[in-house]
Amino acid sequence: MEEMVGEIVVVPFFGQGHLFPSMELCRKFSSFNYKATLIIPSHLSSSVPSDLRGHPFIQVVEIHASSDPAPPPPPPEMGHPRNQFRQHHQQMGDGIEKILSERYDGSPGKTRPDCVVVDTMMSWSSEIFAKFGIPTVSFFTSGACSAAMEFAAWKNKADDMKPGEIRILPGLPESMALSHSEMKRRRRYGPRGPPPHSPPHHGGGMRHGPPGPGRKPMWLEETESSIAFLINTCDALDRPFIDYLSDQIQKPIWGVGPSLPAQFWESRRSILRDHEVRSSHHESNFTEDEVVQWLSTKPRRSVIYVSFGSEVAPTMEESAELASALEESTRPFIWVIQPGSGIPGPPVGLFGEKKKTTDSNDEGYFPHGLQERIGNRGLIIKGWAPQLLILSHSSTGGFLSHCGWNSAVESMGRGIPILGWPIRGDQFSNAKLIADHLKVGHVLSSGETETVKRDEISSGIEKLMKDEEVEKGALALKSIFEAGFPESSTASFSSFIKLLLSSK
Repeated sequence: MEEMVGEIVVVPFFGQGHLFPSMELCRKFSSFNYKATLIIPSHLSSSVPSDLRGHPFIQVVEIHASSDPAPPPPPPEMGHPRNQFRQHHQQMGDGIEKILSERYDGSPGKTRPDCVVVDTMMSWSSEIFAKFGIPTVSFFTSGACSAAMEFAAWKNKADDMKPGEIRILPGLPESMALSHSEMKRRRRYGPRGPPPHSPPHHGGGMRHGPPGPGRKPMWLEETESSIAFLINTCDALDRPFIDYLSDQIQKPIWGVGPSLPAQFWESRRSILRDHEVRSSHHESNFTEDEVVQWLSTKPRRSVIYVSFGSEVAPTMEESAELASALEESTRPFIWVIQPGSGIPGPPVGLFGEKKKTTDSNDEGYFPHGLQERIGNRGLIIKGWAPQLLILSHSSTGGFLSHCGWNSAVESMGRGIPILGWPIRGDQFSNAKLIADHLKVGHVLSSGETETVKRDEISSGIEKLMKDEEVEKGALALKSIFEAGFPESSTASFSSFIKLLLSSK
């Protein structure tokens, strides 16, 4: 075994959408003979595959909330989403400080890591690492476009836009010009609400989610001490936005993604099996085999796949509108519905808590009776779905998505056009990138209304599935991904490692 040249600590945010890219970062760092130490809350343990745990250059360190003495019963207001985030940030902060105190106390043989790569949603933890002299590198699990758009909207005072106005953002492609209606939609958070970033004392005051559109980006202040930035993207998707951020921030910024499993790049035109790629212990009413059997009965590129990931969902009212649109459609579909869908607050399971089954109010939205009415035309999956399998199957022809970055790149990498239904945060910029810049999809537009309606969903699906130009664009982008992990990102990793080695 080759000798390790140093250590890099990696700290992801709580959700799986943040964990998966961080695990792929660890694999990449290990390929440069760096030890990668991944610090996670214990409830994410089952999502870490055995091959990563068994890697000689990768160590997974879990923070167990239950290891501390039981706290006094929380006051009633602790059930509020903000306080749930506050509590878990606090537990992570305490756990990180304890780990660092035990491991890097300055005694012989306990060499400090070269750096810590921190998810921007965990930027508050950089103050803890600074106490131990460990420099911070910030990691955006989303693409460069969302960060660049947020920065440019602030610099150009986009929050004072007037009705009907369209504003070009200097330094960014004209295709990304903002309209007043887009800014208004960005002010609306999804039913789960915005997550706060900071715990009560690790990293300063409590903040409740991202600032309003056009305001100073929160990440800009919170990453001020970072020595560099890594972004989960590549030149083919985000080059103008990487360049813009580099010019504005004047720090090293590298696109090192998309952070997808090695099997994604190696499989090319074959079907990906999720259970072979990622550890999965999630409940579902359909197995992978049942899903692939159903897909195999459908015509090529005929199925519309509907999923909003694990962290956001439409409102109860919008979900009912979606159910009506899918029922009235003649197109085959797969609709994935998470437990607790449409219920305000953090997503069920984000902090490891189990979904209650004794209270019907905890179930969230589910279209009871719809499966029976539509028969074999549709598949309604409750819980976990094999998304990589679905997107890589030849019967899938479109994806109705919230445009979370992981879902977006998985879809674009397989040549599947996207109908964007953004709900919060970076999803709005991702959807605009997909539709207006890359031209591999469309976006649902509710105009000035608060609720997405059935007719809009129906027309959006038909527009997407019939658009030959968008399909051509999606297949062209797929061909770039089929060449393997982007050369631009490989070069970025090399440059980043050189920076670390030069600092020794």
